[in-house]
Amino acid sequence: MSKPLALDFDPIARADELWTRRWGGVPAMSAITSVMRAHQILLSRVDAVVKPYGLTFARYEALVLLTFSRSGELPLSKIGERLMVHPTSVTNTVDRLERAGLVSRRPNPLDGRGVLASITARGREVVEQATRELMAMDFGLEGYTEAQCHEVFELLRPLRVDAGDFTPPQV
Repeated sequence: MSKPLALDFDPIARADELWTRRWGGVPAMSAITSVMRAHQILLSRVDAVVKPYGLTFARYEALVLLTFSRSGELPLSKIGERLMVHPTSVTNTVDRLERAGLVSRRPNPLDGRGVLASITARGREVVEQATRELMAMDFGLEGYTEAQCHEVFELLRPLRVDAGDFTPPQV
């Protein structure tokens, strides 16, 4: 985990003040800076938990996704789609998981060019252990209530919709 900054002022609030003096108020600047800093903090907290298992959060997510599938295996293309990452990233992630003995690969019998990634028994053990630890520390969001976590999810949802991640159901 990264070392706390322990500043006696909020650097993002200070940047917002200076920005406002120079270019005028732009609340989006302090919002994006806060989101990016939150990403750094959360990734550091989560990675500290999964690192002892030889994982990064991306590899952990791939293992979790495989546990969600009925058969414990998915095509690499489906993993990329569900994790919303580039095919090269999926290949790299699965390569590392395979080297660690947490997944295996086999040709996809339904797609001559495709590959299936299958979670191994060791992969299932690791994902269960890491998940218990991540849940115990609320995925780094222990300072938030359940309602606040729901609120964060809902506040960020329009951004994901605008990016084309999914089409929300029409009500």
